Amino acid sequence: MKRLQAYLPALGIFGLALLVRLVYNFTVARGYHSEFDARYYDNIAQHLLSEHCFCIVPHVSTPDRAPFWAWIIAAIYAVTGPANVYARIFLSLLGSGTCVLIYLFTKDIFDRRSGVIAGVLAAVYTGLFIYDGWLYSESMYTFLFLVFAYALYLFQRDTRWRWVIISGLALAFSSLTRPNGMFVLGMVVVWAIIVIWKKLLPWQTVVKCVLAITLLTVGLIAPWTARNYQLTHVFIPVATGSAVVLSGAYNDTILTKQDSLGMWTSAEFIRPPVPQSAHRSFEGEDEGRAYAVHWIVTHLSSMPYLLSLHFINMWKPYTSEDGLPVREFPTRISSKVVWAMMQYMPILVIFLAACGFLVTLRRWRELLVVYLVIAFTIVQCLVFYGSMRFRAPIEPLLVLLVGGLVWWLSRKGWFSTKSFKIGSLSRKSS
Repeated sequence: MKRLQAYLPALGIFGLALLVRLVYNFTVARGYHSEFDARYYDNIAQHLLSEHCFCIVPHVSTPDRAPFWAWIIAAIYAVTGPANVYARIFLSLLGSGTCVLIYLFTKDIFDRRSGVIAGVLAAVYTGLFIYDGWLYSESMYTFLFLVFAYALYLFQRDTRWRWVIISGLALAFSSLTRPNGMFVLGMVVVWAIIVIWKKLLPWQTVVKCVLAITLLTVGLIAPWTARNYQLTHVFIPVATGSAVVLSGAYNDTILTKQDSLGMWTSAEFIRPPVPQSAHRSFEGEDEGRAYAVHWIVTHLSSMPYLLSLHFINMWKPYTSEDGLPVREFPTRISSKVVWAMMQYMPILVIFLAACGFLVTLRRWRELLVVYLVIAFTIVQCLVFYGSMRFRAPIEPLLVLLVGGLVWWLSRKGWFSTKSFKIGSLSRKSS
């Protein structure tokens, strides 16, 4: 019985999170049609089943998208048929798992009460559940990225090698979900340098950990890299697309478009979004990167302003995402409710997380992985561009820092009950 009670908070958080996500999917996202990137993933999944081809358009293999999320959708469609509601139910289960991980992560660093509050907040926070109602890769990447960070923290705490394996596997699959996941290996190196410098773990243990995570990540990505090379005769680790992002983030329009300053916008020369061939896709990569570099070099005086816009946009409650169900069905009452929540909940969570960051700085050793992941994501948004969607991978860690604030306040006596105070006084008097 006691063993079952230990699992009750996690089960309760999972149940609440799943309820919120299912209600969202069957009200706001009812009848959802995949658009933009979601349409590409949906097309690839259907072509995988019908043609055994990783294709956005029929019979044309592409390196244009990271494969893991498309594979998952295809596996779901193989069982249920090509109805995206089942993929969204899967995302609801995955998002509920993310909330449980937030509870466990917060509990392990602070205490159980803080973990429960963080888990409940995660269950109802729009910054986490809105991505469980469309077919973008945000929910999958956020879950895998959180598994990676939590496992690395657990290794730092007790150096069991199972945490290294879990961390490496999660990083590999997150890299196959989003190509920029591979950049996290640089963050792992920074983590190792700090851990060795501050003598938190023996240097030999840390070096072995970094090597193991790197080998697991590179080893699991390598077959897909080989496939891309066979297809294009060019080294493409996971997917093309960086040129489209860079050239869309560095051009004249982003400094003049008043309704979305600093946000991504398509440059005129860029190839069509659906490539006609793998070779043409990569030719666009070279052209796009050259364009972005040239623009940066010739606009150095504008870069501080542009980077500040990237940073500000990253923390805005909402930046334009036309594929969201609340934008697809804006007149529904449920959409209006969620839309209102989206305007205010992120402001509250970000503010409380900032307070949590300040009051828990003395516990930086336990929070080192959390800090580095947040810093890595901020740098990534500065280099490319900031948006609500690019903030998604660190939303769980912002909620964790809110839990840190709860822990600090409880230590200051803010959550002490009257009976507890009376009991304390009686013990003092005796």
